[in-house]
Amino acid sequence: MEKRDYYQVLGVPRQANEEVLKKAYRKLALKFHPDRNPGDKDSEERFKEAAEAYEVLNDQKKRQIYDMYGHEGLQGTGFSGFRGFDDIFSSFGDIFEEFFSFGLGGRPRQRTAARPGNDLGYDLVLAFEEAVFGTENEIEVEMAIVCDVCHGSGAGEGSREGTCPLCQGRGQVVQSQGFFRVSTTCSRCEGSGLVLTSPCAHCRGQGRLKGKKRVQVRVPPGVDNGTRLRLRGEGEGGYRGGPPGDLYVRLHVQPHERFERDGDDLYCKVFVSFVQAILGDHIEVAKLDGTRTVEVLPGTQPGTVLRYSGEGVPHLRGHGRGDLFVEVNVHLPSRITPRQEELLREFQQLSKGHEEHHKGRRWPWIKRSDKQEGKSGMAMGG
Repeated sequence: MEKRDYYQVLGVPRQANEEVLKKAYRKLALKFHPDRNPGDKDSEERFKEAAEAYEVLNDQKKRQIYDMYGHEGLQGTGFSGFRGFDDIFSSFGDIFEEFFSFGLGGRPRQRTAARPGNDLGYDLVLAFEEAVFGTENEIEVEMAIVCDVCHGSGAGEGSREGTCPLCQGRGQVVQSQGFFRVSTTCSRCEGSGLVLTSPCAHCRGQGRLKGKKRVQVRVPPGVDNGTRLRLRGEGEGGYRGGPPGDLYVRLHVQPHERFERDGDDLYCKVFVSFVQAILGDHIEVAKLDGTRTVEVLPGTQPGTVLRYSGEGVPHLRGHGRGDLFVEVNVHLPSRITPRQEELLREFQQLSKGHEEHHKGRRWPWIKRSDKQEGKSGMAMGG
């Protein structure tokens, strides 16, 4: 589903300041909070959408990038939205305590040391035909995977998380330096306020280990070089039970020996003899998915381009296909027999006085960027 404009999501003008953004987000968070709308999928999505909009617009750097380049510009910052409620509450914990005084219903929000896993990238090389018609590949990616002993929790058998003794569960350690008091993130619990009473011996309490994961990648028909596929939840395993990251697969398409591609259109060249060009003929042309019969009309000139609608690359977003363009070139023999030479000289004598005058005439040459309309099999040159 296409993302909505963040300003529209929060219902604020583009010049809204921090106070206006916070007030607008508070209103939406209160309205769509999961505790108020249990089991309501639409409210869940609106709650996540509002959190994502506030996260971007309340951050000066992200907001500047978004104002200039929109949603696509944020992809280079590593921000890809929130994966779940835990992710949101972890990022905006202090704000929610301020908004709701420990949440709706008088319950304190359950704290957790869980963190989402990292997003990963993978480069996948495809054959030309695989990009055109789609394919499915199994790839192997090195990453941090969930521990199969503690199932990602990081806790040893029968143990659980407890209050950090260093910061007393606050997640911050306050130190006095003369007249000043400096607050820093607790080094033991890393700001979560929780530690494991008995960490898992297999993963040392991390909830994950280095390993390899096999992932099925479905490549849809019509992708092109540089296309990036997002596989949700196929990235690194989360830390201490957090949600997994995403896997971004970058596609690199190998060139074809006979075909060139421009968008969803395909281009190829065929060669005919000068006799076929003069008299006309029907020839078989190899396509990516079979063959087709091409009619060479009598008097076809070198460089004539024939267009066949709907025989190109499938449209990636929608139905139908692009077009196939076949450029007809005339092959001249480098050697001929004495009898052939005799017949050609006779033809030359018969043609005197009947030559076509082409002086100053330019033969049109189709360019890859031309998007001329025409019926199937229509000649576009000569």
